[in-house]
Amino acid sequence: MKRLLNTLYVTSGNKYLSLDGENVVVLEDQKEIGRIPLHNLQSIVTFGYTGASPALMGACTKRNIDLSFMSGNGRFLARVTGEVKGNVILRKQQYRISDNQEENVHIARNFILGKVYNSRWILERAVRDYAMRLDMEKIKRKSAFLAQSMKAIRICESADELLGLEGEAASVYFSVFDDLILQQKTEFYFHGRNKRPPLDNVNAMLSFGYSLLAGMCGGALEAVGLDPYVGFFHTVRPGRMSLALDIMEEFRSVMVDRFVLTLINKRIMKEKYFIKKENNAVIMTDEGRKAFLSAWQTKKQEIIKHPFLDEKIEWGMAPYVQSMLLARYLRGDIDEYPPFFWK
Repeated sequence: MKRLLNTLYVTSGNKYLSLDGENVVVLEDQKEIGRIPLHNLQSIVTFGYTGASPALMGACTKRNIDLSFMSGNGRFLARVTGEVKGNVILRKQQYRISDNQEENVHIARNFILGKVYNSRWILERAVRDYAMRLDMEKIKRKSAFLAQSMKAIRICESADELLGLEGEAASVYFSVFDDLILQQKTEFYFHGRNKRPPLDNVNAMLSFGYSLLAGMCGGALEAVGLDPYVGFFHTVRPGRMSLALDIMEEFRSVMVDRFVLTLINKRIMKEKYFIKKENNAVIMTDEGRKAFLSAWQTKKQEIIKHPFLDEKIEWGMAPYVQSMLLARYLRGDIDEYPPFFWK
């Protein structure tokens, strides 16, 4: 259980929410483990399948408190709301900005700024931790290029230019990704990003991890009342969660790329967990997905300090915090959307 700003997050699945007077009460095995006055809350997000009492749901609708239910993996299930005028105003603002090229770019460049910053952090962290095993000069050059890219992104005013800067930075970052694989080099190698379909073990894991992350980001946006299908960097396409893809740009390197490297370098994932199909596509076996998901759930429970809020949260809550900050920016509560700059 964690309260951030005016949102209560119940992150473990064995909790039940009930109402006692003017308080939401969190129960575990029918024992009270926490209570928070409802007048302090604007929303409640609960993970798992244990649910909430009808009395609490009624109280939330009466007080216009959003109560969102997520699966244990962060997939959006349902939301109980009162009068929807607040979400309508928020979404109308989202749609208006998505159609305004100038405002669109100002938000989009912060997503990409966070992405490039965190990609550079991955390289700098690798140099710090494995100086004797890496070509430091090579990686330092790539890191310096990303630093220069960030300067250009900060002042970018064109969507096409931003797309070019993002693509160039991603290419430079991935050009040394194979260097960061320190174990099982014969079975796990990276010669470039390929995804439809993935053609090697590393790309298979990256694609799977990105899919999980996209689902988390989509659920987080739904929970704060935003439309995950209307983005600012990714163009709108039928069936594509463009805003979820926008938000996840900031987390690709620090939540998925680094995680995949850890699975390889710690020998958690093995060659036997992958199958190559007739069309050369590489997929994970059921056993491989189970090992990946088990480690992923553990990863999401790690405690970090959010760089903007300066509060301790679980990794798995980071997309929810960024979604909440984006909603606050769109409402005019803060002057700028703060990217997730990992430290």
